[in-house]
Amino acid sequence: MKLEGKVALVTGSSQGIGQAIALKLASEGASIVIDYRSHPEGAEETLKQVNNIGSKGYTVKADLGNVQQVQDLVNAAIQHFGKLDILVNNAGVERHAPFWEVTESDYDMVLNVNLKGAFFAAQALVQHLIETKRPGKIINISSVHEDLPFPNFAPYCLSKGGMKMMARDLAVELGPLGITINNVAPGAIETPINTKLLNDAEKLGALLQNIPLNRLGKSEDVASLVAFLASEDADYITGSTFVVDGGLLWNYHEQ
Repeated sequence: MKLEGKVALVTGSSQGIGQAIALKLASEGASIVIDYRSHPEGAEETLKQVNNIGSKGYTVKADLGNVQQVQDLVNAAIQHFGKLDILVNNAGVERHAPFWEVTESDYDMVLNVNLKGAFFAAQALVQHLIETKRPGKIINISSVHEDLPFPNFAPYCLSKGGMKMMARDLAVELGPLGITINNVAPGAIETPINTKLLNDAEKLGALLQNIPLNRLGKSEDVASLVAFLASEDADYITGSTFVVDGGLLWNYHEQ
């Protein structure tokens, strides 16, 4: 129980990787703030499972693309549990379009949720930690696409590239305060968002040829690393990106 007595906010934790992270942190003893935007039933399921583990949970609806809602989310977490120790910036969106067809609204949606939301959630946590004179942990769920180009997903790649520099810059600025920040960069993970891919044998086969471990990752593969980074075992780690991709990044090539 390495997170006994800690309170963690996991954005986008109504399904997929976010849900797995919430449950893993709960299994390590943390109380969990479950954030959702459009899947209240998923948030309730996460809450149910957190409670079944024997931990405490609390659900809050917030659009991570809206700074006021991000700030309200963090404040609601603090108000409910009395404090906040760990922030996992997991919520993210993507839009598929050739660069020359990307609309301003799609660009804004992706950058606002993936980068601006994470930035201001981290800021709200840091303000709380400074006020209460405590250390803390920020963990961003980035992507292999903070380094790897992904044709037809330019705004997504820009948002994750920005998240990479956010971790590096804030590591320097927040280190003296005892606050660490790191990125976890998943590759191809088996989640609800990939249902179409999982049902396309040809595309799935081509992807697996790029993955040396010859399988998609599980949400739990990501969650275990997040739990480590949230614990005291990782107190001397900051400003780094940890890739969870089965070897995809260094083996990738277009078919």
